[in-house]
Amino acid sequence: MDKKTYVVVGTGGRSAMFIDALVKEYKEENELKALCDTNHSRMDYYNSRIQNAGHARVPTYDASDFDRMIAGQKPDFVIVSSIDRTHHKYICRAMELGCDVISEKPMTIDEEKCQQIIDTAKRTGKNLRVTFNYRYSPRATKVKEILKSGIAGHINSIHFEWLLDTSHGADYFRRWHRDKRNSGGLMVHKATHHFDLANWWINDWPETVFAMGDLMFYGKENAEKRGIRNFYTRARGSEVAAKDPFALKVDPEKDLTLMGLYYNAEHEDQYYRDQSVFGDGISIEDNMGVMVRYRNKTIMTYNLNAHSPWEGFRVMFNGTRGRLEFNVVESSYVSGSHEDFNQPGMRELYNEEENRMPEITFQPHWEKAKVIEYKETNKGGHGGGDTRLLDHIFMGAKDDPLGHAADYVDGAKSILIGIAANKSMKTGLPVDIASLVKF
Repeated sequence: MDKKTYVVVGTGGRSAMFIDALVKEYKEENELKALCDTNHSRMDYYNSRIQNAGHARVPTYDASDFDRMIAGQKPDFVIVSSIDRTHHKYICRAMELGCDVISEKPMTIDEEKCQQIIDTAKRTGKNLRVTFNYRYSPRATKVKEILKSGIAGHINSIHFEWLLDTSHGADYFRRWHRDKRNSGGLMVHKATHHFDLANWWINDWPETVFAMGDLMFYGKENAEKRGIRNFYTRARGSEVAAKDPFALKVDPEKDLTLMGLYYNAEHEDQYYRDQSVFGDGISIEDNMGVMVRYRNKTIMTYNLNAHSPWEGFRVMFNGTRGRLEFNVVESSYVSGSHEDFNQPGMRELYNEEENRMPEITFQPHWEKAKVIEYKETNKGGHGGGDTRLLDHIFMGAKDDPLGHAADYVDGAKSILIGIAANKSMKTGLPVDIASLVKF
């Protein structure tokens, strides 16, 4: 049996999921052929990592040699996990050179780049998958099954609240994501997950978007308003940062990924992974509210907060036959760190078995609420979604009755809500999704 072959472009923290899978669990049917990045120290780190897994080192290519890599390695698939603003460049070029593509979310960050991807996919006929791992979690899958069954009737309205805590949420303000030109802001980079879930759950197209949002907690100006007077640029070597609970503190003996991918690589590109969340130069929002109307007239209200004391989300579906509620308290993390960032308080309360919050409940009209059970799994991140996604990507989907696999149309539908929200926040006006791109 011929193995399917892959190259990876963009070797930051998110690429680890794909690289590790290719050289470990899925190596019998798949082969990693090469790595591509702007930073050679990061690629060297991954080569050491895959050698430790018993895999031979793979060739590495500078980002400027992307075409040469494709010509030399002739991969079946290109995995794109680079900085968000470059996704479209590698996605389109890979398809033009005859490769199918697997793209980390978000597919891209604005409507112009989205249109380029749509046009290239249609012109080349190549396949583009977008890795929405939240779809694959057992709990999100159960919600999809419930809604598809029709038990709640037609969904007239949705309220969706997503909370990022002071570890996970803060991490977006330490990294390249803090510059909206790189990430599209949390409305695109993070909320693409959430908008995709809503689109998938109700199987409909977003039509009109209105949004408000601002940087209200992070950033130097906000800190000064709260009376903070001592600041730093980055945590490493800073006495001020040592006393800041928001600072990224790295243990060289334990945080091997952070050291290998960033601290030991920063001499090449001067990218600092541990910037202060209360520094200048942050151009993304940390509090956002969005209204979305769908083609079938469903109305969704969505709220994202990036400095919550606990991490998780709540979704309420109001249907013609009753109300479905979905509540999840998640464990926070910081990408690449060894530390357990679980926090006390709400999470501690809900995780105690005797006080555990029911995750999925349905209350029909005129009847008592019912707790709906589902089969949990502790295997893999994102509630088990990562493992199921990787199975689907690298083993193939034998059947997919719920439509878990997401293509470029799904990728576009989710980011277009965020792109429209960014425009609405800037203009104060509602935005018609159909005005952004043409399919």
